[in-house]
Amino acid sequence: MELLTELLSDINTLVWGVPMLVGILGIGLYLQFGLGFMPIRRLGTGFRLLFTKVEKGSGEISPFNALMTALSATIGTGNIAGVATAIFFGGPGALFWMWMTALVGMATKYSEAVCAVNFRETDKLGNHVGGPMYYIKNGLGPKWAWLGVAFAIFGGIAGFGIGNTVQANSVADALRASFGLSTLATGVVLMILVGAVLIGGIRWISEVAGKLVPLMTVSYFGAGLVVLALNISAIPSAFILIVEHAFTPIAAQGGFAGAAVWAAIRFGVARGVFSNEAGLGSAPIAHAAARTDSPVRQGLIAMLGTFIDTIIVCSITGLAIIVTGSWTSGEAGASLTTLAFSSAIPGGQYVVSLALAVFAFTTILGWSFYGEKCVQYLFGIKAIVPFRIAWILALPVGATQSLEFIWLLADTLNAMMAIPNLIALALLSPVVFRLTRAYFAKS
Repeated sequence: MELLTELLSDINTLVWGVPMLVGILGIGLYLQFGLGFMPIRRLGTGFRLLFTKVEKGSGEISPFNALMTALSATIGTGNIAGVATAIFFGGPGALFWMWMTALVGMATKYSEAVCAVNFRETDKLGNHVGGPMYYIKNGLGPKWAWLGVAFAIFGGIAGFGIGNTVQANSVADALRASFGLSTLATGVVLMILVGAVLIGGIRWISEVAGKLVPLMTVSYFGAGLVVLALNISAIPSAFILIVEHAFTPIAAQGGFAGAAVWAAIRFGVARGVFSNEAGLGSAPIAHAAARTDSPVRQGLIAMLGTFIDTIIVCSITGLAIIVTGSWTSGEAGASLTTLAFSSAIPGGQYVVSLALAVFAFTTILGWSFYGEKCVQYLFGIKAIVPFRIAWILALPVGATQSLEFIWLLADTLNAMMAIPNLIALALLSPVVFRLTRAYFAKS
C-alpha cells in the first residue's frame, strides 16, 4: 500500500504539474482570444439571460437551476479551505493568480457549455445528456471515442472521492469540531438527506441546489463583508500586497514561511482550477440538461459560474484572511479561514463550519449527477440505480474514515479528467467560434 501511495503521489505531482497548468491556462487563453474576449465583455449579458425566461427550447431543468447545479459542485471546500491553502503556500499573491485563472476560465466554461448543449443526446428515459464524453463522440467522431470513454472512467471514479467521501469527511470534521457531533451520526444523516434527493434525479437535485446554493452563498458572502467592513482600513494595503507579491517574492513573516513568485502562481492557478473546475469538464454535464433554445445562450450563463465561484466567493475568503492578518498565523486550510472570521466577528467559527457543511452537502449532490452520467455513458441507464445506491452507502464510510489515499486518488483522477476535455475543446474550438458569431449576428 505504501508503494502504491508513493507511485500515486508521483503521478499526482505530474498531472497537477507545470504541463497541466500550462495546458489549462493555454487552452483558456486561446479560447478567450478566439472569442475576442467576449466572455468578459458580455458578462452583463450572461446575468441578464440568467433571469430571462426561455419561451421555447428543450431540456429538463431551467437555465438558472443548471447553473446552480454546476455551482453546487464547485462552491465547496475549495472556496474555504482551498483559498486558505493557496495563501498559506503561495502568499497573498496567490489570490491574484486565482483571479487571472478565473478570467481565463470563463472562456473555457463558456466553450464547454456550448459544446455540451450542441452535441447532447436524449437517452432512453427521454432526458437530455451531455458533457465531454458526448461532445467527443458526436463532435470528433468514432476514432476519438476512446477519449470520451477515458473521461467517463476518470469522472466516475473520481466522483466517489472528491465529490463524495472527501466532502462527507469535511462535513463530519467541521460539525464535530464546532458542535461536538459524532462523525457516524453526520454520515448517517448525510446518507438519508442525499438519498431523499437522489430519488428524484436531476430535477430534484437542481431544485435543492437552486434554493440552497444562492442562500448559503449570499449568507457566507454577507459574513465576509462584515469581516471586511470591520477591517476596512486594511483593505487598500491588502490589494497592494496581493498585486505586489503576485510578481515579487515575499519574505517570511510570523508563522508564514515565505514564498517565491512561482509558488504564488502554482498554488493560485491550481487552487483556482480546483475551485471553479474550468477545464475539468464536470460543469457541462449539468448544463447539457438545461432547457434552452441555443448552445450560446447557455454558454453565456455557464461562464457566470466561474465568475461567481472565484471572483466573488473565493475573493471574500482570501481578503478576509489577508485584512485580518491571519495569513501570518501559521494556520492552514479551513483552520486559517476559521481564524480569520472568528477574529473579526463573534461566532465566526460557526459561520465557517455551517458554510463548509452546506457547501459540501451541495457538492455531494452536484457530483452525484456528474458521476451518474459518466457511469450511464459507460454502462447505460441500467447502471443508474446501482450507482445511486453505491453513492449513498459511501457517505458514512467517508464521514468516519481516514481518507489520505482516497483524496490522493481522487485528486489525481480529477486532473486526468481535464486531459481529454482540453483536447476536445481545442479541436472543437472552430465550432464554438462559428456558433458564437452566428448567435451575435442575429441578436
